[in-house]
Amino acid sequence: MIRIALVDDHQLFRKSLSLLIATFDEVEVVFDTDDGLKLLEKLINGEKIDVVLLDIQMPIMDGFEICTRLKKDYSDVKILIVSQLTTKEAVHKIMDCGANGFFTKNSPPELLEQAIKGIINKDYYFDMELAAVVREAILWEKKVQSNFNFTQKINLTGREVEIILMACKELSSIEIGDKLCISTRTVEKHRKRIMEKTESKNFIGVVLYALKVNAIYLEDI
Repeated sequence: MIRIALVDDHQLFRKSLSLLIATFDEVEVVFDTDDGLKLLEKLINGEKIDVVLLDIQMPIMDGFEICTRLKKDYSDVKILIVSQLTTKEAVHKIMDCGANGFFTKNSPPELLEQAIKGIINKDYYFDMELAAVVREAILWEKKVQSNFNFTQKINLTGREVEIILMACKELSSIEIGDKLCISTRTVEKHRKRIMEKTESKNFIGVVLYALKVNAIYLEDI
């Protein structure tokens, strides 16, 4: 059972979302709040949460700050940003704070189950084509003249590049393992190692890194 926490300052939206999620297989809402600090208290007290559905615009602490704190102290908790914001700046900040995915409030409700399970199985979900998301991020970084340090470029192995490319095609760890004839656990170890090597907060960050060092190309994804 996938355990969900909802953090959104609109009570009616939270309750509606809870009712929708109650119709999904193997997914349950175990906590909802309008205050990210209350979620952090729950986690400190040992509450097990697999996925947080997190709004960005909230009065006490915004979603970017909550996401950053969650990823720092609870890196295993997956975070799906649920917001009306779709600007390049917002998409970039979502990736920069380490979120695993982005779901717009204008998306068809039936896609939410796919988004939650996509984050569990593939570590990321965006309700836009991945290549479009990556292009937006690259264009934004050029606009703000990112200080990415290429002098610290690390080398990705052939197997690591294979796994990045398959992840770009939205294959799950199980599917990647089947194609490479290795176990799912081995794929997960590779993914974790790649994120550590590239100092990425999520797998979208890995893809951006691989593009920047020309390990993969946009036309490949």
